[in-house]
Amino acid sequence: MYSSSDHTFVICGYRENPYIEQTIQSIQKQTVLGNVLLSTSTPNAFLQDICARYALSMIINPQPSSLGGDWNFGYDSAETPLVTLAHQDDRYEANYLERMLSTVNDYLEKNQKASLLFSDYYEIRNDQAIRANRLLQVKRIMNAILKYPRFNRSALIKRRVLSLGCSICCPSVTFVKPMLGDSIFNAKLKNSCDYLAWVTFASRPGNFVYLPEKLMGHRIYEQSATSANLSDNIRRGEDEQILSMLWPKWIARLINSVYAKSEKSNQL
Repeated sequence: MYSSSDHTFVICGYRENPYIEQTIQSIQKQTVLGNVLLSTSTPNAFLQDICARYALSMIINPQPSSLGGDWNFGYDSAETPLVTLAHQDDRYEANYLERMLSTVNDYLEKNQKASLLFSDYYEIRNDQAIRANRLLQVKRIMNAILKYPRFNRSALIKRRVLSLGCSICCPSVTFVKPMLGDSIFNAKLKNSCDYLAWVTFASRPGNFVYLPEKLMGHRIYEQSATSANLSDNIRRGEDEQILSMLWPKWIARLINSVYAKSEKSNQL
C-alpha cells in the first residue's frame, strides 16, 4: 500500500513565472504531503530565491531539449513510485494527494493495478475559477466511463476514449512509475507529448483511473505554452499525427478539425 512518502510533486519551473508561488503554496497546503522538487532547465536567481523561501530542492536538467525532455528529466529524477508533474502556473486543491493515494490503494485492495490516475479539473482565467464550459463538459463526458474498474482496465476502451481527442489534463495526473517505466514522454514533440503518452499507455496493462472531482485548477493565459502552441498550430498538427494512430487518416483529420475548434477556448 502506498503512503504520502511514496509520492513526489515535481514542479516544472521555467524562467520567471509569476504564478509559480501559487502552485507551490497549493502543494504545501495538501492534507497529506510527501516529497516536493522543483525541476528546471532554466536556472536563475528568481527560482533560486523561490526554492530558498519554500525550502525546496532544485534539480537542473543538464541537457535541455524540449518540453518532453524536461518532463522526462523531472519524472525520472523522482525516486518515489508515484509522481505528479505540477505545471508552474496551475493550482491543486488541498485534498488532491489524499484522494490519489486512497484511490490507488483501493485498486490494490481489489487486486488491480492503476498505471495512472487523473482528476477532473477547472480552469483559472484572470484569477477566477471557471468550473464549467463547453470544453470541460465534453472532456467530462469522454472520461466518464473511466470511473469504473471494469472499463478503465480495457485497452479497447482506453483507446476509444482517447480516439476523440486528448481528454486527460496532464498536471492532474499521478503516474505509477512501476507500471510505466522511465522517460515516458516523446521529446521530439513540442506540445502533444502527453497525449502520445496516454495513447501509448492505453495499450499496456494498467487501469486509467478517472476521479470525477475537481481536484486542481489549470490556468489559461496568453503566455502559457499551450496557448502559444495553439496559436502557432503546433498542437493541431501533432494531434492529427496521434489521431492517425487510432483512425484512418481522413477520419483523424475530420476529428481533429472538430477538436481543434473546441480547443480554441484555450486561446485568450
